[in-house]
Amino acid sequence: MFDQVNLGREFFELLERLDESIARRAAAARCAVCEGPLHWGNFGRKPRGGLIARAGEEFVIRFSLCCGREGCRKRATPPSLRFLGRRVYLGAVVILASLVAQASGMASAIRQATGVPARTRRRWLGWWQGPFVSTEVSVAIRARLIGVETALLPASILDRLPGAPEARLRTMLDLLAPITTGSVPDGARFLRDMA
Repeated sequence: MFDQVNLGREFFELLERLDESIARRAAAARCAVCEGPLHWGNFGRKPRGGLIARAGEEFVIRFSLCCGREGCRKRATPPSLRFLGRRVYLGAVVILASLVAQASGMASAIRQATGVPARTRRRWLGWWQGPFVSTEVSVAIRARLIGVETALLPASILDRLPGAPEARLRTMLDLLAPITTGSVPDGARFLRDMA
């Protein structure tokens, strides 16, 4: 699957448009703390794409919102399809490099294929097998996609998604989006009915 995925500029342009749409939906809501208006307060990121997604490194703006009511000013960062929480690498890279690490045992071959250091890949695989399994997002995914094996994450999720490899990756990013933020309660509601 890894060889068939084209993570070019068009892929990340689509993800950026979808992220902006999610942020607009979140901006239309009010502050979860004080019901004040939400204003744009985007910030820059320095995403890494490794050898897998160099084109994604150009998309550096993380859409974010900030309460406009004096005394509150709480930040509300909506879910994202490009960024997987605070990880430096793009979400698509985390998924694909983890897949390559599962499929191949030779660290040098994996590094040559992905550009992601072995220590980082080991940490990601540990996250897939450990903390991720206990999240609400993981539980929801396993309920939605019958037969997901936790020992084979993330490959087990991708194998159960329909479509071409890029569409499956995009769908998986959509499924993972609620864990990309902690500042927007029920951030998944902004993902519903997206194109």
